[in-house]
Amino acid sequence: MKIKTYHFGEVEFAEDKVLTFEGGLFGFEELKEFVFIKPDDSIFYWINSVENPELAFPMFGVRIIDETYPQEESYEAFGIVVMNPDPLKITVNLKAPVYINQDERKGFQKIIDADKYPVYYNLFTE
Repeated sequence: MKIKTYHFGEVEFAEDKVLTFEGGLFGFEELKEFVFIKPDDSIFYWINSVENPELAFPMFGVRIIDETYPQEESYEAFGIVVMNPDPLKITVNLKAPVYINQDERKGFQKIIDADKYPVYYNLFTE
């Protein structure tokens, strides 16, 4: 399969590499299929929509931020990143993580009901 993405140009991938989000992502519930992308020169991962290839979400592994972050069996937790030209204003959403199981090619998003985890966590500090 091939899609023409906004961030990565044309991306080719095997159909069995598509991640399925049965419930979609918050605000994008109609989109169910995504491709997981890890650029070699980046600290960020990306999930790019297959159905709407211009839509992609940068993500960051939250266990790097907090080793005790809530886990789901067989899934890895990622926070969606809000990019900004000023690195000190780049944030990660720790309140609504995206959980991905790369072996089963499945993912889901949920809200963590704990004040400890903010929607806008500053990824970088001075």
